[in-house]
Amino acid sequence: MAANSDLPSAPSGRSWSLVDAAAAAAVVLAAVGVIWSPKLSGALARATGALTPVTVFVDVRGVPVANPSALIEAAKEEGRVAIVIRNQPHGSVVVKQVQPLQRLLVAVQPNGTVVTATDPNQFRLGSLDARFVLEGQGRKSGGGVVFGNQNLKIGTPVEIEGQQYRLSGTVSGLEIGAN
Repeated sequence: MAANSDLPSAPSGRSWSLVDAAAAAAVVLAAVGVIWSPKLSGALARATGALTPVTVFVDVRGVPVANPSALIEAAKEEGRVAIVIRNQPHGSVVVKQVQPLQRLLVAVQPNGTVVTATDPNQFRLGSLDARFVLEGQGRKSGGGVVFGNQNLKIGTPVEIEGQQYRLSGTVSGLEIGAN
């Protein structure tokens, strides 16, 4: 009997359909998006010029410190601090300046006038009250400023960390495009 060449041959392997290819492409794109999205968005923002200098004011109040003036000087000398926004590390930013803040005591007098005076215990008890002026790169968005892939607004709690300290503070001011 002769072999019939008109009969279909047995499949030699699995062939890919259009649906299989689309599903594989979606999985690959999702994996790339999860792994590279913060890096990619930052790189794209830098390449397109969407990043501008952002000045962030962080107020640190009532932190017990043995020598507050030495800590302020150390922060100025280091020149950079690591910043953590909503428990997400952002990286390091430049310390433009550190301003000591003085606490005021307020008293209402019997005649209705208000008297203020600096708190003498602030220096005796070794308590740090300071405003850190930090500069980094960010971009303006509809919900505020995106700084380190985190939306940053006045009142946002942040942590700043140097070589010998880690301080919790609150954003008290933002300037976009300031130098």
